[in-house]
Amino acid sequence: MMKRPLTIRLCGPRGFCAGVDRAIQIVVLALKKYGAPVYVRHEIVHNRYVVEGLQARGAVFVEELDEIPPEHHAQPVVFSAHGVPKSVPADAEARNLFYLDATCPLVSKVHKQAMRHQRQGRHVLLIGHAGHPEVIGTMGQLPEGAVTLVETEEDAARIAPADPQALGFVTQTTLSVEDTAGIIKVLQGRFPQMQAPAAESICYATTNRQDAVKEAAVGADLFLIVGAPNSSNSMRLVEVAERAGAARGLLVQRASEIPWGEIEDISVLGLSAGASAPEIIVDEIIDAFRERFDVTVELAVTAEETENFPVNRVLRDIELTPADMAFVNGSA
Repeated sequence: MMKRPLTIRLCGPRGFCAGVDRAIQIVVLALKKYGAPVYVRHEIVHNRYVVEGLQARGAVFVEELDEIPPEHHAQPVVFSAHGVPKSVPADAEARNLFYLDATCPLVSKVHKQAMRHQRQGRHVLLIGHAGHPEVIGTMGQLPEGAVTLVETEEDAARIAPADPQALGFVTQTTLSVEDTAGIIKVLQGRFPQMQAPAAESICYATTNRQDAVKEAAVGADLFLIVGAPNSSNSMRLVEVAERAGAARGLLVQRASEIPWGEIEDISVLGLSAGASAPEIIVDEIIDAFRERFDVTVELAVTAEETENFPVNRVLRDIELTPADMAFVNGSA
């Protein structure tokens, strides 16, 4: 039987960013240097495939530090790429735990921007999503009450700060550029004295992946984003795809989640991956479409990424094997 033709517009950049790459590398290097178990507080990144791959190597994921048994207090505990409140390393030190911080340097930059606002006497407005680990970590850099979370334009229109003349804002790194711009516009209209951060808060990887999706989305019958439901940057990519012209956007974690019965008559598919999704799953999905369609792959590349964030100094004497590197960069 003849297969229907299908054009897959494959976005670039896609998948792992430098911060995710660094975080996974830190866990792998710690396992090689210190042996199993290496504890990880919360998911190191929002991806089940990555978490399970690290568990198979000897990583143990915990929600809180009190889950680490006393006999393992000399083993490393890694803090996730999303960042943690100041209370977490303080708790680790109180417990005499050896910890490695895998917070993305771009998230750390937002922490510093928020602290700078506070030092200069400003109340901090954080544009982000309640409950996201990055938001919890950023709010936890400052004393309680020093930060107000702004999730929507409606929030921006409602908030009533004690001193409207002394405000500064920062944003979660993984937001939609358009949504954030709308919120900032409302805030600036109400509080013209509000100070911006010294540098853009939304990270380069978020912006680059959104730009590529915008280019590929026009005229697409379906746009698949590889990512987890709790991954903010992946969820934003689905929204960006539909807003930019895709007839339908869909988040999937693996090829097995694709609703094949609903998409038999598509002719143009957009495909990208959130910053914590490994390339091996993108390959898996393309192979699944090749089994069902006569596939032509077109690249929609809008930027080249060369960023590389060094790992913690204590791990730099350890070398990764080619197999380790393939896992770290998401290709195995």
